Amino acid sequence: MKTRASQINLIPRHQEILALARQKGYLSTEELTRAFKVTSQTIRRDINELCSRGLLRRYHGGAGLASSVENVDYSARQVLNHNEKIRIGQMVAQQIPDNASLFINIGTTTEEVAKALSAHKNLRIITNNLNVATLLADNANFEVIVAGGVVRRDRGVIGESTIDFIKQFKVDFGIIGISGVDLDGTLLDFDYREVRVAQAIIENARQVFLVTDHTKFSRNPMVRLGHISEIDALFTDDQPPDEIAAALAQAKVRLYVTGSEGKRVPPQPAVPA
Repeated sequence: MKTRASQINLIPRHQEILALARQKGYLSTEELTRAFKVTSQTIRRDINELCSRGLLRRYHGGAGLASSVENVDYSARQVLNHNEKIRIGQMVAQQIPDNASLFINIGTTTEEVAKALSAHKNLRIITNNLNVATLLADNANFEVIVAGGVVRRDRGVIGESTIDFIKQFKVDFGIIGISGVDLDGTLLDFDYREVRVAQAIIENARQVFLVTDHTKFSRNPMVRLGHISEIDALFTDDQPPDEIAAALAQAKVRLYVTGSEGKRVPPQPAVPA
């Protein structure tokens, strides 16, 4: 009831912004400025107003839906920040040597990593993502192993049998996606079954690479996966907020940002309180 009441007397542009948010899940300030042909200051005021009504939640560089219990639809996630995800995938692939073993889990960004690995030699890839398996299965240089379990509509595979399967292996790299990174460094997702598979990947990989675009910073799904200190490197397309950067620095997690030409950005030390 509160949400319905908060939508009363919205100006047409605010109504259109909400409609776009329902379609895409996340909206950057830049794309809203272009879409409505207004200044960035106007869009920031719009976002502030909609956030104050509880209709949107502010994220780094824009705003999106405030739900903590339901993810954006897979088809929308495929196109959301697609170019940024491509660059993240290419950056990750540069850090993976030939003759390596990998876990690759569920997510549109991890799928871009899979695409970027096509020129590698002699990779053994274990995945619970049927989209990843389809992308890589025809490559004669790869052996692709698919975990069994329950298949979701986005072709992610989850469940107890998936976890048991993952635990049979110890691999060089675990490549995981995420739905949200809280400001305190907590890693969050929407499906507790997917989270349990990701936790098994973390436990059974010698190095863990977290891949995520900047829209996931400060986003708050309800299921806790772990903490950013449990990964070895974060690959993203923009500098994380100061609080997350401090958590990375404290845990000595390597940070790679596409805006830095794919080079490692040394985490800055936390500022003493």
